[in-house]
Amino acid sequence: MKVLFIGGSGNISTSSTQLAIEKGIEIYHLNRGNTIRKISGARVLVGDINKINEVTDLKKHNWDTVVNWIAFTPDDIERDIAFFKGKTKQYIFISSASCYQTPLSYPVITESTPLSNNLWDYANNKIKCEERLMKAYQEENFPVTIVRPSLTYDTVIPIAIGGFKEYTTADRILKGKSIIIHGDGTSLWTVTHSDDFAKGLVGLLGLTQAIGHAFHITSDEILSWNMIYKILADSLGCEAKVVHIASDFICKTEPSFTGTLLADKSESVIFDNTKIKTFVPEFKAAISFSNGIKRTLKWLNQNPDMKFINPETNAKIDNILNAYKAL
Repeated sequence: MKVLFIGGSGNISTSSTQLAIEKGIEIYHLNRGNTIRKISGARVLVGDINKINEVTDLKKHNWDTVVNWIAFTPDDIERDIAFFKGKTKQYIFISSASCYQTPLSYPVITESTPLSNNLWDYANNKIKCEERLMKAYQEENFPVTIVRPSLTYDTVIPIAIGGFKEYTTADRILKGKSIIIHGDGTSLWTVTHSDDFAKGLVGLLGLTQAIGHAFHITSDEILSWNMIYKILADSLGCEAKVVHIASDFICKTEPSFTGTLLADKSESVIFDNTKIKTFVPEFKAAISFSNGIKRTLKWLNQNPDMKFINPETNAKIDNILNAYKAL
């Protein structure tokens, strides 16, 4: 099987690349050649997806599957439909679980849960991408499969404030500074290691039955936010100094957190993974957050230049804490 990953060496996609290669799949990456993580066995086509018609090597190939990890807007999708129609048997769009109805009318999410999130441009644009692709499938037989990751991690810290590509909150924990947990910390969430996500994604590659379908791929482990932060602090060998603050107050004080909180992580969600398990029977998420976050922290310790402590985020956290204390 011959597969193109547009992107392919990021936080989520690296594990999928490695697993696909282990399974004997011929993997090509299209990127600008600036990636830090080189993956043995992946063939690289150097070029800018935004200048796709200038990538001469890409025009020579037809594909069993194309996976776009870095499409975010309807314009990105129009470009891909125009270029890959007739050149691939399957096109997988990496969407987002943040597309699901916000706020939820029912906390258990299946792929039939409505898509509606007007609080976050990122999610709203992903919804528009999905709508355009499904129209192309229905009217032009464009062979789309949609995949919706939730909070998936490998080289990033999956928390709501001061994490992901930042080490800001981890650094605050290590230094004994106060950190913020939104709400009372009892709402439920799921974090998924990219190695587990890869089992589902790679299982969909070349799967004809998956065309025209959408799937989310997450762990079945359900944790409260209090537990997520406690596991992080324990893995750092520290006790976190936690201040619980309502999401509404956080976002009123620092509106830049609205997308990640009010539009995504402020309410409980439970993902029903029946569909991906039905189409990919070998899919099973086996990495607990307690084990997975230790792997992440070990990687960060081995790559200290990736421990980005953002002074702007620190200032925002301190601003929220000060405003809360002043109530």
